[in-house]
Amino acid sequence: MNKLSCQFVTKRYKKSMAFCNDVAALAETVNHHPLMVVEYGLVTVEWWSHNISGLHQNDFIMAAKTSALFLDC
Repeated sequence: MNKLSCQFVTKRYKKSMAFCNDVAALAETVNHHPLMVVEYGLVTVEWWSHNISGLHQNDFIMAAKTSALFLDC
C-alpha cells in the first residue's frame, strides 16, 4: 500500500508532542487522521486513505499542510 511518510526532527520530546497535537488538531478539522510515531526528538507522520487502501489527493494536501505546520513551530 502506498503511503506518504515524512520524519520531522524536533530535538526535544516536548516539541515532538506539541507538533503531534498540532497535526491532530488539523486532522480533526477534516476528519482525516494520519499515523504518527513519536520519539524523543523525532516525529514520523504517514498519510494515506484507509477506505481506498492507497493515496488520494487529500493525502497530498494534508501532507503539505503538515509540513507547513512544522515550519511554523
